[in-house]
Amino acid sequence: MNREKLGETIQSRRKELRITQIDLALISEISTKQLSNIEQGKVSTTIDTLSKLCETLGLSIELKIKGID
Repeated sequence: MNREKLGETIQSRRKELRITQIDLALISEISTKQLSNIEQGKVSTTIDTLSKLCETLGLSIELKIKGID
């Protein structure tokens, strides 16, 4: 999965759950700027950060890495 698609997936799920960027960033222990950049596909992320985001959003990290929805 490319970073743009991953960012779209994270943003879509966050909005579906009605979680703000601020709240997701706080829970995931990252900055709102970093989360915004991830959602926009501007930056890659570490496996640790991706794991925290996926856990919070109820997404399977294994499936997202492989690009399987």
